[in-house]
Amino acid sequence: MFETVIGLEVHVQLNTKTKLFCSCPTSFDARPNAHTCPTCLALPGALPVLNQEVLHKAIMFGTAIDATINRTSFFDRKSYFYPDSPSAFQITQLYTPVVEHGKLEITFEDGATKTIRINRAHIEADAGKNLHDGAISKVDLNRAGTPLLEIVSEPDMRSATEVTLYLKKLHSIVRYLDISDANMQEGSFRVDVNVSIRPKGDTQLYTRVEIKNINSFRFIEKAIEMEVGRQIEAWEDGVYAREIVQETRLFDQAKQETRSMRGKEEAADYRYFPEPDLLPAYIDDAMFAKYSQIPELPDQKRNRFVSEYGMSLYNADVITSMLETAHYFEAMMREGISAKNAVSWLTVELQGRLKGGMTPAQSPIDALTLATLIKRIEDNTISGKAAKEVLDYLLEHHTLDIDGTIEKLGLKQNSDTGAIEAIIDVILAANPDKIAEYKAGKEKMFGFFVGQTLKASQGSANPQMVNDLLKAKLS
Repeated sequence: MFETVIGLEVHVQLNTKTKLFCSCPTSFDARPNAHTCPTCLALPGALPVLNQEVLHKAIMFGTAIDATINRTSFFDRKSYFYPDSPSAFQITQLYTPVVEHGKLEITFEDGATKTIRINRAHIEADAGKNLHDGAISKVDLNRAGTPLLEIVSEPDMRSATEVTLYLKKLHSIVRYLDISDANMQEGSFRVDVNVSIRPKGDTQLYTRVEIKNINSFRFIEKAIEMEVGRQIEAWEDGVYAREIVQETRLFDQAKQETRSMRGKEEAADYRYFPEPDLLPAYIDDAMFAKYSQIPELPDQKRNRFVSEYGMSLYNADVITSMLETAHYFEAMMREGISAKNAVSWLTVELQGRLKGGMTPAQSPIDALTLATLIKRIEDNTISGKAAKEVLDYLLEHHTLDIDGTIEKLGLKQNSDTGAIEAIIDVILAANPDKIAEYKAGKEKMFGFFVGQTLKASQGSANPQMVNDLLKAKLS
């Protein structure tokens, strides 16, 4: 039996308006090489100037993971010989990063928790982007110099499930802090996975393989499963030492396998040395005091929802995992509806109808509209079943008119006691044998009377009122 050992390097692109060491704007979809200058093109004589906003965001993140924030940190130069780096080096922080020794707690489905240690979070400049067009490769340097926070975990994760929980929590934290949009498709949240195996009970760390730049949680899980399988097979076949070497691999989604990309460099290969063109990054007392005051984080919001609204820990986790969904829920609650109905209609009814990974916040149904629909259930205007019909109609016809839809579909609930009693009297008079069965102890006959009453009212009778009136008359 084997144990999997996993550590992660997550590159979070910070949402500053300008790059790390120059005033060029940061953008995702600009024309290639439109946002460049002598500094990010590494032209002779151009010198870097640190963007202070990057320090502010690093302080916020360090505070969120309960880390040590070094009030003085230093930049280092890392040799990097690739076409997307015109300077042939990358400015990073090796020896004294701005953030180190943090932690992040993950929660499993059964409520159990585990703490993942975070070794460091350091500032570095992003490289450009290679574009491959058949036999021709091009370089877009718009991204060169974009500020990154590289977050390096300890090798504390033991499964793809733990990795996914860690990444989703980390993704949620940077979104709650508003230090990054963390858009994986656009490269704002890039993950490198370091994977090794060892026999269960062994404490030694064996050869690790890095799987580079995976852009979805599902692909990360699959890549880990494929790589672990490859390493176990090599171990069992007696070829582990020959086939499992320290290297960088890519995940091939089509073939469902990892494949070799290049040999993995050691620190000595990068020939690090202190960056000569930059002063140390200094965080003074005023800056530290201001940016260590951070907003409510996912775990804090989750715990508040549990205590304030009486919801389960699981439901609170679902709602607070995405900042936009949490805001959507809070907007619903401001309309004075019950938390139980809000949770059910948000996480089950609305979410269950959305396609293609769309979130409630991205849906055509806004929080006020969904809350209004719930109000119409709670004030007995319509039944829960009718409300589902209304929601389907709203989504299909792209309208937010709750009351107009109720009228149009003829779903308004009848709560006229006299009218419902008259229907019940007719049904009871027509079924004396069924009444006798009910009174003889056949309690399921009650459902028969409810169904007949609702059918006779064409579904418009208030179900709760039907139940109450039938119980009174049959007793």
